[in-house]
Amino acid sequence: MPLTDSQIRNAKPGEKPIKLTDGGGLYLEVRPTGAKLWRYRYRIAGKENVFAVGEYVQAPRGETEEQAQSRRNAGMLTLAEARARREECRALVKQGIHPAHYRQAARMEQSARNANTFEAVAREWIAKKKPGWTPYYLRQVERFLEADVFPYVGNLPIRNVTAAHLLEIVRRVEGRGAETVALLVRQWASAIFRYAVATLRADIDPAAALRGAIHRPKIVHRKPMTRDQIKAFVNALDGYAGYRTTVIALRLMLLTFVRTVELRGALWDEINLDRAEWRIPAERMKMREPHIVPLSRQAVELLRELHTYTGGSGFLFPNYRNPKTCMTATTLNRALERMGFNGKDSIGFSAHGFRATASTILNEIGFRPDVIERQLAHAERNKVRASYNRAEYLEERRAMMQQWADILDEIAQGGKVMPIRKTSA
Repeated sequence: MPLTDSQIRNAKPGEKPIKLTDGGGLYLEVRPTGAKLWRYRYRIAGKENVFAVGEYVQAPRGETEEQAQSRRNAGMLTLAEARARREECRALVKQGIHPAHYRQAARMEQSARNANTFEAVAREWIAKKKPGWTPYYLRQVERFLEADVFPYVGNLPIRNVTAAHLLEIVRRVEGRGAETVALLVRQWASAIFRYAVATLRADIDPAAALRGAIHRPKIVHRKPMTRDQIKAFVNALDGYAGYRTTVIALRLMLLTFVRTVELRGALWDEINLDRAEWRIPAERMKMREPHIVPLSRQAVELLRELHTYTGGSGFLFPNYRNPKTCMTATTLNRALERMGFNGKDSIGFSAHGFRATASTILNEIGFRPDVIERQLAHAERNKVRASYNRAEYLEERRAMMQQWADILDEIAQGGKVMPIRKTSA
């Protein structure tokens, strides 16, 4: 006779294991310890085998389906569930498959799926890519993926993440007004899926279907300063009541027109004052190529002064609160705000705008665009030409950087800047 829940609940353990048969090969083994275990007896190739199905449990009241599934995954089965599992086992035995072998394979497959969640693959992709990224870009990728993507699809097997999942994520980001971040999230997701396809853990890139789904914001180029504004800026710097190191940083931004992050992270061992050169290593450059900044007399003078303040630190501009790190971008932009050059009621100028200012004026007065672009450390698409540029433009750049510093002095004094004379260079 088939078992009932009442029989099972009332079954008492003895000195030896007791078997209570349900039928069809399923029986309950009551251990001397009181444990009640489901077993399934079957034959394959004439040989008898016993499969451990799970442990008996009385159906909990008010249990949700999610809770029930979690319980079943742990091997805790009610009478009805044990019978359903018996039918699954019988179907496997008919195919000559041992239920224990099938369960082991299923567990291995589940383990592989857990190892191939979207987050696991994404972090593997990041680890592969980060040697070629700047620290800033690495932090940007990790921060936005952790905030906007992993909480929603991070635990899903990557094969189960769909275009619909990703569209919901990027629209959520776009909805808070971060259109640029939404575009980046879609691009990073696409790169992660392409990596998963290449490593045989995904078949397609669902993020590719979302091209055009996000409105691309209009690019607002950094505003260059006019000559009058340069004069006003220099005068404002002379009267700035903040830290002298902040003043020197802003003057060097104007003289060298490097990227803000390149100046803030500058190290003293990159500077050679005797050669009037600043050599920035590839790992700190946006384009991942080493960059040489020829230093004008004015820049060298400022750096010698700066050395008296921070020469004992690794950084030219250490963070005053945490000297082990460099000055923050906020420090420079706040100084610009106080001087009236950045903010709601200002000309809308930021620290990055020094590059646009130098490029605009140097082009206007006749310097060769190739020389200017090289000094700006912009990427050269033609690799052969890029190599030539690095080898041949340095002396022209030295002359240009000195003339630029002299031009700034003339502007600050109210002089008129004339176009440069054509030279043999």
